[in-house]
Amino acid sequence: MPGDETGRRRSRLGDARAFTPRGRTTRETGAIDRAELKSAPRPPQPVAGERTRRRAAHIPAPRRQRTVVKPARNVAPPKMGEPKRRLRSATALSLLLFAFIGIRLVQIQITDAPAYAAAGLRDRLSSTSLPAPRGSILDRNGEVLAHSIEARFIAADPVMVKDPAATAEKLSPLLGIPVSTLLPPLRKKTRDFDGGPNRFEYLARGVDIKDAQKIKELNLPGIRVERDERRDFPGNDLAASLIGFTGTDLNGLAGLESNFDEVLRGKDGKVIYETGGPDEAHKQRIPGGYELLTPPQPGRSMKLTIDRDVQFMTQRILTDYMRKQGARWAAAVIMDAKTGEVVAQASYPTFSSRQPAAYPKDTWRDVATSVVFDPGSTHKAIVLSAALQEGVLNKDSTVEIGPSIKKGPEVYEDSKSFPEGTRITLPGLMAFSSNVGTIKVADQLGAAKLYEYQQKFGLGEATGIGLMAEADGVLQPPGNWSSTSYGSIPIGHEIAVSPLQMTAAYAAIANDGMWVQPSLVKEFITVDGKQEPASTPKSHRVMSPENAASMREIMEAVINVKGATGVTAKLDGYRVCGKTGTGQQVKDGKYIPGEVASFIGMAPADQPRFVIGVFAHTPGGHGGSVAGPAFREMMGFTLRHFAVMPTSTKAPEFVITA
Repeated sequence: MPGDETGRRRSRLGDARAFTPRGRTTRETGAIDRAELKSAPRPPQPVAGERTRRRAAHIPAPRRQRTVVKPARNVAPPKMGEPKRRLRSATALSLLLFAFIGIRLVQIQITDAPAYAAAGLRDRLSSTSLPAPRGSILDRNGEVLAHSIEARFIAADPVMVKDPAATAEKLSPLLGIPVSTLLPPLRKKTRDFDGGPNRFEYLARGVDIKDAQKIKELNLPGIRVERDERRDFPGNDLAASLIGFTGTDLNGLAGLESNFDEVLRGKDGKVIYETGGPDEAHKQRIPGGYELLTPPQPGRSMKLTIDRDVQFMTQRILTDYMRKQGARWAAAVIMDAKTGEVVAQASYPTFSSRQPAAYPKDTWRDVATSVVFDPGSTHKAIVLSAALQEGVLNKDSTVEIGPSIKKGPEVYEDSKSFPEGTRITLPGLMAFSSNVGTIKVADQLGAAKLYEYQQKFGLGEATGIGLMAEADGVLQPPGNWSSTSYGSIPIGHEIAVSPLQMTAAYAAIANDGMWVQPSLVKEFITVDGKQEPASTPKSHRVMSPENAASMREIMEAVINVKGATGVTAKLDGYRVCGKTGTGQQVKDGKYIPGEVASFIGMAPADQPRFVIGVFAHTPGGHGGSVAGPAFREMMGFTLRHFAVMPTSTKAPEFVITA
C-alpha cells in the first residue's frame, strides 16, 4: 500500500539518519555527502516473517518521502582524549612546583639563613657596658693622689622586683639611702623611647665590697650586684683644690679630674650576649651562647709636678696661720725657679675630694688661679725690674723722695716717711716699700713701657696651667689711664692679678730673667707604662741675667734691713729675698672690705731654687705680719725636703739713703 510504502521509506530514512557517519543526522550536518551515503552501511532489512506480522497487525508502514541530500561542510571530527599527554603535563607541573619549593628551601637555609638567624639572634641579645678603668693621678714621685678602686654597683630590674616597698626597706640601711629615694627606681615603668618595660635602674654605685656582699646574700628578686669602680683619694683633702673630684659615674666634675676628663676616663667597652627564657621577665644568659666582647680601653694616668709631702706641709702651714688670722681665703704657691713646675699649690679653706657635697661650693675652687686682687707693693718689683732693664736706673742709683706725692686729686704717702729731698737707694726703696720713690721711677720709665713689662711678666693673662676657670686678671693700657692711674698703678692698684701670676712673675727674676709658664702636669702614662711628656711650657726673656741678679740683691734688703717690711720671712742658714704687699680684692666691680696681704720670695737668693708666694684676704694686716711667717715655714721645709744646701755666702750690707 502506498501508506506502507511511505512508512517503510520513513523507516529506512530514519535508520539511515541513525547510521550517518560519526552519528551525525541531517539536522546536525544539514546534508549528507552522496559519497558518504553510498559508503555507509545499509540498514538491516526486515525479514519476511516480520513483514507478515506487520501486515497482520495492520500497522501502517511509514510513508517513503523524498529526501534532498545536501553536501556536508568540511568539519574536522572532534579529537579524542590523550591521557599520556595529560600525564606528562601534570608530571612536569609537579616537578616544577617541587623544584621551586626546593630552590626556596635552599635559599632560606643557605642563602638567607644568616639574615634570618641574625634577626632571630637580635631578639635574644642583651648587652652590658664595661666601664673603662679611669687613669690615676700621681705626684711627681709616683705616689697616688687619686685612683679608682674595685667596688660594686647595686641595680634593679623593676620587672622582676616583686615587692618594691619591702625591697627598699631592706636595702635602705645597707646603702644609707632613704626608702623614699629607693622606691621610684624599684617600681615598674616604661621606657620613653620605645614604650617597653624598663629593665635597669641604678640604685647605688661605688658600694664597698663588704656591704655589697651583704646585699647579695639577701637574694632579693630583681636586685643585681655587679662589679664597679669607685674613685678614691688617699689624702682625703690633699691637693683637693687641684685634683677636684668625680661624680658617681666617674666623670670629672672639678679640678684636673674635669679638665683632663677625656684623658683619664678612657673608652668604655661592651659585651653582647645571648639570652633565653620563657618570657621577658625570665631571660637568662645562655652559657656557651653567642657573645661579642669589645674590651674597654683604660684611661691614661697623669703624673703631676706636685710633691705629696710638700703639698701636705704647705696646706697644714697655710691652714694653721690663716685660721689664726681669720682669713676669708688664702693661697700658697711653691714653684721650681728654673722649670716653672708647681711643687705645691694650696687653698684655704679646702674640702675633701671624697665627700665634696659636705662642703660649701666656694671651697671647691683653687684660690691661686680663680681669685684676682690688687697686688699692692709686690708690684713694685715689676717697676724696678723694668727700669733696670730699660737703663733708666742701675743697682746703685738713688731716687729723690719726700713724705708724699700728688697725682691728679690723689696724694700718695709712705708708711715710713722721709724728709723732702732725701736720696733713697733702691734697696732702701724696696726695704721700706716707698710709694713715693716707686711712682717717681715709673714716671721716668713711662706708662707705655710699664704696661709692656707687665705683659712680659705674665700679668693680666691666664697662665694656662690646666685648671678650670682660671682668671685672666685686668691690666690697664695707657690709653685708659686717668691722672690718678700714674700714682695708683705703679704701686699695684687699679690692676688685678691672680696669686699664680704674681708668683710666676717673681720666678722670672729668680730664673735669671727668663719667664717660664707655670706647669702642673709633668707627663701622661699609658696602661702599658709608656710615658708621654706633657706639652713644653712656653718661655720668653724679660730681663738680662745681670739685671735679674741685681734685682734679687736689692730685694734681700726687704728681709735683712732692720725695720724692713719682710723681716718675718728671714730663714736661718739661707739667703732669702722677696717683697711684701698689701692690696684689696675687687668683686663685682667694687672693692670689698678687708685687705689682701702677701709675701713673695725666693731662696737661696744668690742661686734661687724655689719661689713661694703666700696670699691671704684678712680683716686687716700687712704682708709681713700675715704672710711672712707662713712663707718662712714653707720655704724651710721645702729646702730641707729637696736637700738644698745652706747658703755659703753672706748677704750684702745695705745702705738706705745716700
